[in-house]
Amino acid sequence: MVHGMLTLERFSFGVGDRFAHQAKAQLRAFQLLAEDGIEVAPVWNKSNREHDFIGSEPASVLAAAQAAVRALDWKLGWHVDADHIRLETVDRFLACSDFFTIDVAESIGRPADGETVNAFVARHPELSGRVVISGIPAPFEITSGEVARIAGKYLLAVRDAGKIYRHIAAKKGGEASFIAEVSMDETDRPQTPPELLVILAALADEGVRVQTIAPKFTGRFNKGVDYVGDLAQFEKEFDEDLAVIAHAVARYGLPANLKLSVHSGSDKFSLYPIIRRALARTGAGLHLKTAGTTWLEELIGLAEAGGAGLTLAKEIYAQALEHVDELCAPYASVIDIDRAQLPSAQEVADWSGARFAHAVRHVPAHPEFNPHVRQLLHVAFKLAAKAGDRYTGLLEANEAVVAKHVTENLYARHLRPLFIA
Repeated sequence: MVHGMLTLERFSFGVGDRFAHQAKAQLRAFQLLAEDGIEVAPVWNKSNREHDFIGSEPASVLAAAQAAVRALDWKLGWHVDADHIRLETVDRFLACSDFFTIDVAESIGRPADGETVNAFVARHPELSGRVVISGIPAPFEITSGEVARIAGKYLLAVRDAGKIYRHIAAKKGGEASFIAEVSMDETDRPQTPPELLVILAALADEGVRVQTIAPKFTGRFNKGVDYVGDLAQFEKEFDEDLAVIAHAVARYGLPANLKLSVHSGSDKFSLYPIIRRALARTGAGLHLKTAGTTWLEELIGLAEAGGAGLTLAKEIYAQALEHVDELCAPYASVIDIDRAQLPSAQEVADWSGARFAHAVRHVPAHPEFNPHVRQLLHVAFKLAAKAGDRYTGLLEANEAVVAKHVTENLYARHLRPLFIA
């Protein structure tokens, strides 16, 4: 590895904080986990799109994280992630991020020219034929034509990653000063383990010192709700991807701490036991990134607080119903809402705070839980942003109850099941 390189911890966990009010409550969950004997580095992430929706700036994420670290006297690692950046959006994040999720999904499938593809295939004869990878029972049989097909699909994306990576390195004072993740999850089709191997070889060729890579897995990773898909197939892919990464580190000189990243969309409870078993068996690391469900815990806390908090929560739901198409459009590929299952604004207006909270809180076995309400509110955070000081003022007035929900959700529903059980 590069001498003195900023190194991502073995276990790291990405958390969103839409309104930069819950960093301390979030960090408290990691503190509780550390008291259980498991050290996980929190990574506060917020994308360019979310900043634009809310009207915030990346500096607010760093400031909130720094304040939480000071308040709780946190001595372990932590990071701030410029989430899903591209070359045209990265500059606003350079001063206040040390972790960069380089998103090249848009370039996947744009065909590389034949000369570039042929040069890659010639440079990597080890990728063709019988490829034996420790930890995968059957060798991969990959023809040179298949290597060429994969290279044609991904080489431009990898080249884009290299451009962004070098731009960050030039602006940040060298590649040792930041953590690079390459994200390929926001695309139509999952990457197979052989495709991941080709991608990692190409990233090594490109000189990208990638510390975590986020492929797309089989199944639906909808925002804020559980995984929808074949658990056995996910387990096979996850295990094989871990083996491919270990193989690529040894073969191509990629950073020794390179690990798999799961962009979960949050709350993939059924996957946590699978991931936990794999980490225990292999000793591998993990970066798991959640979506902005902390904002839902804020809404739950305000509803349970009653009074003005409950009134605003109901107003936000009513407005979300009125603007459902507009709110859902940017997230169409990662939500599944059955509008017939959404109660009317009039019905919700009669709910108690507890009834509202039960509908939104992700406890699937609860008879009043409604995943359609939860997903709609998940993407409706810009309505809270429009409420401005009224919303953030209520967060501050009800800090204790909101913080309790934020910490409990992260610790009890995510961190413990993922790392302890």
